[in-house]
Amino acid sequence: MTTLWTKNALLPEGWAKNVLVSIGANGRIENVKSEVPCQGEQFGILLPAPVNAHSHGFQRAMAGLTEGRGHNLKDTFWTWRQLMFRFLDQLTPNHIEAITALVQVEMLEAGYAASAEFHYLHHQPSGVPYDNLAETSARIAAAASETGIGLCLLPVHYQFGGCDGRGLGLGQDRFGNDLEQFQKLHSDAQATLRNLPDDTNLGVAPHSLRAVSRQDLRSYGEHFPDGPIHMHLAEQNSEVDEVMSSWGARPVKWALDNMELNARWCLIHCTQMVPSETALLAKTKAVAGLCPITESSLGDGIFDGMRWIEKKGQIAIGSDSNIRISLAEELRTLEYSQRLRDNNRAAFATPKHTTARRLFDAVLQGGAIATQRKSGAIEPGFWADLLALDDNSVHLSQRKGDTFLDSWIFAGDDHLVTDVWSAGRHLVKNGQHIRRTKITDAYRHVLNDLKDAI
Repeated sequence: MTTLWTKNALLPEGWAKNVLVSIGANGRIENVKSEVPCQGEQFGILLPAPVNAHSHGFQRAMAGLTEGRGHNLKDTFWTWRQLMFRFLDQLTPNHIEAITALVQVEMLEAGYAASAEFHYLHHQPSGVPYDNLAETSARIAAAASETGIGLCLLPVHYQFGGCDGRGLGLGQDRFGNDLEQFQKLHSDAQATLRNLPDDTNLGVAPHSLRAVSRQDLRSYGEHFPDGPIHMHLAEQNSEVDEVMSSWGARPVKWALDNMELNARWCLIHCTQMVPSETALLAKTKAVAGLCPITESSLGDGIFDGMRWIEKKGQIAIGSDSNIRISLAEELRTLEYSQRLRDNNRAAFATPKHTTARRLFDAVLQGGAIATQRKSGAIEPGFWADLLALDDNSVHLSQRKGDTFLDSWIFAGDDHLVTDVWSAGRHLVKNGQHIRRTKITDAYRHVLNDLKDAI
């Protein structure tokens, strides 16, 4: 039994003072009491820790290397994508494991307790599978074992290079599986998780409408009856044009009309929706997986957040390309995108809750739904996914209640995160992951190996 005492805690019923949280050996919260004398480990501000709902871990190693422009007059997501394909051809399983471990350390230090890894880099550069079909999935699992992060592994099904069923293009050979081979890979990936903690889970990810056949998409929930399902949807204007040209409808409209969307689904980006699509998609209970820093970096567009929330839609947050890993900045960027588009302020605020409180509550709930993880609240029976903020920081001085969150997200940064627990595992202490030095050293070796490629 571990006990944590905090001056301030965000509980399901709201802010409470002098709170004692008891965590069982199984990693779940056993008891929560407020207004009790100080005892156990002491903290200033204790919050539920969210899930990072969308990550491509390996892309972290190319962060900062795609900010130039070639001979094209216009640099876009698609030119960035070609650079990414060339980079990933250099990666070995050892590289993937070390990069992913560093990414998970940075996620934990930012305040995330768990991560959904949208993992599509399956095969050798030639496209030939490894002897273990799930070799690279095993490396993601090994990274999670090292870092302690709560892992939701999402092996990605990627079969075609476009809506017309054409073959995979240059740089995509490492992704490809037909449905039969992918089902075998998915089963093998499950086996790679058997030695991880009980809070680990497995989902599945049809990459996008462009990458999987219409027939398979229509029955995806039947092919994979258990676990969360994640998919990129309506990220780019050119994707909208391609789906309309090939299938006769906009991506979101086609998905609404042809797929059984429900709370199992987390649809990533959805930055290219018309208002009617936003309203109808929210009603399905599918979660919108938003990645505002990456969406800004790649010029994807702005999610229709205000209409989505008004229609009771769920949102989760993710770091996607991992160009920058910052929980506070993801939420700040999401809010500011709405302000810039609509020429207003406090877009997500309500008369009851401030902007940061409403956003934080939303991503806690949405991330838990999107990964089928019982988290997002300091409540008995939930995983002890927790983060502590530094109440001695000048940025939080004289703050209370929701303004703790507003000051962290809009006036502070991730340095205010002092401690993080994932399913009761105390992984970040005094702002630093307990294995940071070892994991950082391994990452530096990878960058040295890749120096000519990047």
